[in-house]
Amino acid sequence: MTNLNQLILNFEYKQNFKDEDFYVSESNYFAFNLITSWPKWEKNFLNICGDHFSGKSHLSNIFLKKFKGIKINAHSFKNEHLREIKAHENIVLENFDLNINEILIYSLFNTIDQDNKYLVINSTIPINEINFKLGDLKSRTKNCLVAKIDKPDDDLMFALILKNFSDRQITIDKKLIDFIIKRIDRSYDKIFEFIYKIDELSLKKKKPIDFKTIKEVLKA
Repeated sequence: MTNLNQLILNFEYKQNFKDEDFYVSESNYFAFNLITSWPKWEKNFLNICGDHFSGKSHLSNIFLKKFKGIKINAHSFKNEHLREIKAHENIVLENFDLNINEILIYSLFNTIDQDNKYLVINSTIPINEINFKLGDLKSRTKNCLVAKIDKPDDDLMFALILKNFSDRQITIDKKLIDFIIKRIDRSYDKIFEFIYKIDELSLKKKKPIDFKTIKEVLKA
């Protein structure tokens, strides 16, 4: 099957990332509260971790819009970025995993410490659980604040489904959303995959989304 990221990229629709579009529930409250309470953090390093599509990038966008700063992809972090961040108090590092230059990232940690800056790190698993080769980096990551975004609860699932259909300019009855929530896997990936599939099927059949269409996608 095609990668879900590719599916979403290939299917054009307007996706909103405004502050008011971020739905706060028990699943993400701790992460949201930390992001919006800067600079009242116990430490200068904050790791937001959670599954793909759980809202990490949305949170970092809210953070940068509210408090200003720079966002860099961890996979493409280079020496010149160490100079570039000198002009910023807040730095966001996206897509953090083992596919990084550990020496450069360790230098980044040192710069954050020395210049009293703030670093937000987005990752799919807690940074303090990643098995780095560089012992010094492993030691430094143990000193991060970790805010984990949990699996979506019913309220968040409802909001995600409603928002994504709204982004596609599709109106859907509340009863249909409740029906979906009771039958779909409690996973951000599965929610987005389901929305893509049901939207695609509805467009092919040129019919509105109903119970029959939903059941057909669930069985598939």
